[in-house]
Amino acid sequence: MAIPRLSLLPNNEHNSDNYEDLELEFSSSLLRSLERYLPPEILTANREEKAKFMSDILHKYISREECAKAIRFKNYREWIMSNYQPRFRELYKLDPESLLLPCFRKAVRENTEESFRRIMFEPFPGVYVFEMFQPDFFQKLLVEVENMRKWLHEAKLMIRKPNNKSKYGVVLDDFGMDIMLKPLVEDFIFPICKVFFPQVCGTMFDTQHGFVIENCEDRDAELGFHVENSDITLNVCLSKQSEGGEILFTGTRCNKHLKAGPKPEEIFEYCHEPGQAILHLGCHSHGAKAAITSCSRANMILWCIK
Repeated sequence: MAIPRLSLLPNNEHNSDNYEDLELEFSSSLLRSLERYLPPEILTANREEKAKFMSDILHKYISREECAKAIRFKNYREWIMSNYQPRFRELYKLDPESLLLPCFRKAVRENTEESFRRIMFEPFPGVYVFEMFQPDFFQKLLVEVENMRKWLHEAKLMIRKPNNKSKYGVVLDDFGMDIMLKPLVEDFIFPICKVFFPQVCGTMFDTQHGFVIENCEDRDAELGFHVENSDITLNVCLSKQSEGGEILFTGTRCNKHLKAGPKPEEIFEYCHEPGQAILHLGCHSHGAKAAITSCSRANMILWCIK
């Protein structure tokens, strides 16, 4: 009997299952992404059968060493979430009324392009700026992040780097804050993305990666131009002092043309102010305009990934 083969193209209309509660070597987000490529006869099977089918395929391409690394990371997260005591527990559960601005909630509830445009502006094509969080959210999150950092230091645990560009920051998901971020993405960010980025948001995101980064003279003072490992990026300015570090957008890029220089019409500079959220494609190249010397700022970044 022939072994079913993966499809060459993903089924973007399919909503993948969640595998978080299963004891597997591979992450739920990886399996959710791969599920869209399953052949029809496997796609309709139960979760356990699909998980086994996909795991067998992945074992052919992913080494045991990489699997062991993934298990160590999973254990790392589980240990943190079992032992860390949050400073503000209200940040770990999505309560829209206490967390989000009324005008933002109203716009999402109406769920039309007109309602979204009432609360945002588009300073450059594909770059959307709006306010979404209540004022006390920013200070609470900054205090919580400092508490996380201090706790990791005292526990003599490494601080996982948020990405390959930022050395200074904290991954919020590692501390269990993904419990809040997941419904935030699904119920509030995705409806906006579906309206303004329909080319990548036909179906719900598979996962999200949330982290806080800090930029100042001695911490990631200069971030070069880059695209991100996301389909959509939400960048929220938590705090900013003095001048410097403006964001410079330089056009969308696919993987084959990451090093292509920007055309004049692709260049756009934006001064990101505290409280503002910027929503853009992950493939929209950007970076800090210049090294941050007299400026310090903190941002919450949320990668939405399919």
